[in-house]
Amino acid sequence: MTLRHLRIFTAVCQCGSATEAARRLYMTQPAVSLAVSELESHYGVRLFDRISRRLHITEPGRQLLARAGQILDLIDQLEEEMPGGRGGRLRIGASITAGSEFLPGCVEQFSAAWPEVEVQVRVDSSETIEDLLLENRLDLGLMDGPARDGQLAAHPFLEDELGLFCCPGHPLLARQPLPPAELARQPLLLREAGSGARKVFESALITRGMEVSPAWESSSTRALKEAARQGLGIAVLPVRLAAEELASGALCRLAVEGMPLVRNLCAVYHKNKYLTPAATAFLEICTGAKSGPAKGPGRQGDGERNQLE
Repeated sequence: MTLRHLRIFTAVCQCGSATEAARRLYMTQPAVSLAVSELESHYGVRLFDRISRRLHITEPGRQLLARAGQILDLIDQLEEEMPGGRGGRLRIGASITAGSEFLPGCVEQFSAAWPEVEVQVRVDSSETIEDLLLENRLDLGLMDGPARDGQLAAHPFLEDELGLFCCPGHPLLARQPLPPAELARQPLLLREAGSGARKVFESALITRGMEVSPAWESSSTRALKEAARQGLGIAVLPVRLAAEELASGALCRLAVEGMPLVRNLCAVYHKNKYLTPAATAFLEICTGAKSGPAKGPGRQGDGERNQLE
């Protein structure tokens, strides 16, 4: 078993097929298939089930993928940090809210202190960011709420409030504060399933015995705000993302009795992830642990040893 085998196996997992992995790696498909077969023979396990001409990763395959990602990550970091290396890289993921309001300032501050490190950013739902962290396709994530998987460590850094917004003149404005049951009778304009805002709102309704059936679902905050402005329903959004519309009077905020909608934005990483000095500095910028990035040694740990002091 070699690093070449692990890189090929990881590519197959990410691409979902040997053919696509071969294209990505500039190899032939038989060479990729052979490398996977050699890995299976080496460990005496089946890494993929071949069903209907598609590859489905097995449980041993998932275990190998997790470890392979850690090993390859350490090798890549070594290459980047050694004298004469190709320079550093930091892969950051962020939820829509964090990516819109918080991440740009963090990246600007980080890049000013660490100009030699290339920052790559992926903005997506919290659920997707979490999956990418578990697959070692991201180094750090800024997302809404705590991580659902125990393999991820989370550091809350900012309290974020959600609000319910409607158009001026909406009949509900005259009936405030609203009972929570009233929301179930209204057309709701919600973020897509898997987003942090959606989870917080759904949880608040479910604990009160109500089901969520949105009239609109969108990953675009702008689309939801415009739909609410046009009187098509009630939008549930982070208050900070609707501040401009509230100030201009384009949207109004509704008050609901006894239903606070508050969540924490968190900086998240895998507990077994090696934290380079650059990654540690970025975390410290996000969490406000220090006034400036520290260039001390990175940390590697299994939970507590891998957390910010």
